[in-house]
Formats: sequence, C-alpha cells, structure tokens
Amino acid sequence: MIRSPCIKVCAIDPASGLCAGCWRTLDEIADWASLTPEARRRIMDDLPARAARPG
Repeated sequence: MIRSPCIKVCAIDPASGLCAGCWRTLDEIADWASLTPEARRRIMDDLPARAARPG
C-alpha cells in the first residue's frame, strides 16, 4: 500500500492551489499512485512547511 497524507478533507484553496486537508497540489494528488517512492517522500517531507505557510 502506498502511504498517503490524505485525511479525507478535500478542499482546494484557490489562492495557493493546495488541498486544505493534505497540502498537496491537484497534480500531486492525481499522480500520487504513479510517483516513485522518492518523489512521494520529497512531497511528504515538504508538507509540514506548506501547512505552516500563512494564508
């Protein structure tokens, strides 16, 4: 199973383009299953910084 940051709160913020639940972009969400483990890990590592951004 592919680890995902999804928490089933799907709402894309129009200003940032990020999901308010998992902090991924629409492209990242759509491509998640086909991304390499390294690419998923890079995104996962970046999510706390995205969540901390004001807005």
